[in-house]
Amino acid sequence: MTSETIISIFLGVGLAASVGFRVFLPLFALSLAAYFDMWQLNDSWQWIGSLAAVLTLGVATLVEIFAYFIPWVDNLLDSFAVPLAAIAGTAVMVSTVANLDPLVTWSLAIIAGGGTATAIKGAGATSRMASTATTGGLGNPIVSTVETGTAMVVTAASIFMPILAAVLVIGILVIIFRIYRRLRPRNDMK
Repeated sequence: MTSETIISIFLGVGLAASVGFRVFLPLFALSLAAYFDMWQLNDSWQWIGSLAAVLTLGVATLVEIFAYFIPWVDNLLDSFAVPLAAIAGTAVMVSTVANLDPLVTWSLAIIAGGGTATAIKGAGATSRMASTATTGGLGNPIVSTVETGTAMVVTAASIFMPILAAVLVIGILVIIFRIYRRLRPRNDMK
């Protein structure tokens, strides 16, 4: 495996994790990076670097970010965004991974890309529901701000420093796992 392949995997995993926070933001950033020839995408994904894709994903990103600041609309968006995150996480991995057999690329994309995006989006949706239940939705803009900020940081790290992005993703997944372990019901059978 070449260093180019490893870096492309880190890019894909970082963007997939970002998809778990905001579906369109990492796709828009990848589109911009491809448009300005910062990253080369797989042949069948060259379209994402087109001006039409940049504009469409830019508008979708703005709509998504602002919609998440509207209480109750954000919960509705999560019901669509969880399955969409799995698809988008898989797509960004497939579009970025270089020099691997297609079977390995798709397996990696589904497991690492789709799995990471789904885990993060599921945790985000759960935290938003908890915020809605405890604050009547008034705390949801804070959750949205944290999610959008994290998506921006991880996306930027993915594009400019993919190795750092991979480290950030591992840290995020560890935090999610620890929170899950604390919150899950325990069966104390003696």
